[in-house]
Amino acid sequence: MSRTVLAIDIGSTKICAIIAQIDDDNSISIIGEGTTKAQGLRKGSITNIELAARSIRTAVEDAKRVSGSDVKKAIVSISGAYTKSLNSNGIVNIQSKEISLKEIERVMHTSLYNANIPNEYEVLHALPYNFKVDDQDFIEDPLGMNASRLEVDTHIITTQKSNLNNLKKAVNAAGVEVENVVLTSYASSIATLNSDEKELGAAIIDMGGNTCNIAIYSGNSLRYNDFLGVGSNHVTSDLSMALHTPLHDADNVKLHYGSLLAPSSDLIELPVIGDVTTMHEVSLEVVNNVIFARVEETLMILAQFIEKSGLKDQIGAGVILTGGFSKMDGIRELAVATFGSLPVRLAKPVKMSGLFESLKGAEFSSAIGLVIYSGSPYTPYEIDVNKRVRHTNEDRSSNNSVNFKEHYGIPVAPSISVDEQEEKMVSLEVSKEKKSDEASSVSKFWNWATQLF
Repeated sequence: MSRTVLAIDIGSTKICAIIAQIDDDNSISIIGEGTTKAQGLRKGSITNIELAARSIRTAVEDAKRVSGSDVKKAIVSISGAYTKSLNSNGIVNIQSKEISLKEIERVMHTSLYNANIPNEYEVLHALPYNFKVDDQDFIEDPLGMNASRLEVDTHIITTQKSNLNNLKKAVNAAGVEVENVVLTSYASSIATLNSDEKELGAAIIDMGGNTCNIAIYSGNSLRYNDFLGVGSNHVTSDLSMALHTPLHDADNVKLHYGSLLAPSSDLIELPVIGDVTTMHEVSLEVVNNVIFARVEETLMILAQFIEKSGLKDQIGAGVILTGGFSKMDGIRELAVATFGSLPVRLAKPVKMSGLFESLKGAEFSSAIGLVIYSGSPYTPYEIDVNKRVRHTNEDRSSNNSVNFKEHYGIPVAPSISVDEQEEKMVSLEVSKEKKSDEASSVSKFWNWATQLF
């Protein structure tokens, strides 16, 4: 029995809703899609709940109309704008001398308990990057191993509670319940990185309209993430100021003539700010210089992030650029020059069944990553935003019509089918009849006894 999931990617410039069908074998087929311009957001965070809810509702309704399904719960992306990351450690003793899922969950929750997380922050992801069994380091999966002690090092990603609550409020106001929340850069890595790149180590950079989110993998584990509040819209603003032309026209110039390769000396005509009837000529060489300066500065800051992470020597697979900003002509060549010895590739989301032509672009990497995350656990072990431990050994196919509160470890009353309800009602009536019969027979005996004596 398949299940239907809804993924909502809330970006700084667009909101994308995808509805997918996930079969028992976790195979994914996309059946609906809706994309709309983002409103009420700035640099990936909610600034106006009402406007944001309106944009989310439009995207979701479009996806529902295409798919013909009515999904009430969604997995949602969250920008790295107000996130903080830290590493923590947990140790537990193994009384049974064999490591089970219970011990792994216990040691992960211990590392979370030991972390010094401020009260105003909420955990998004707790991702283990090193299991230690007794004195043996870097165990990929300790499940089933014999040991007397289990230790784990965990990378914990947190976000401000207010930021998370505002996101949930906007989605709820759109008529959708938030089932899970995933960091944008984490979702993008799910859709673009292959197993070799994760193993060798890679830096995935999702370059959007107003933000750049970076995540660094080393040894198959997410070890570092950061956020830069600069995107392709800043190129548009720079062009508007430098060319003295309205933002709309500057954006058209960026889309049609924007290139980081050899500049052209051709001239184009553009309207003047404040007086669209007046035109003036601008050299494409000036356009190229403005774009080059902004993109080079952005890439240099991202290169500093990689240096600051202390993981540059562990990035064997290099840098992977994705997101709408990465589609700019010549950005790979400039990135190669900026990141030095690190190889660079441009990435689009992985192909899957039913993938709409409109979703094949790099700007939809995080949205596709959310769908894959819904299908099955991406990392061997993880504590998600609901404080639930996700692991690759869990049987998700048996939870197709699952109550998600129960699925994420929140106690709920067991569900009862109509037949079971009728059966229980019948058995209840029978028991009542039996009790009444027993009571009447006792009363008859008592009356007889009193008359006799």
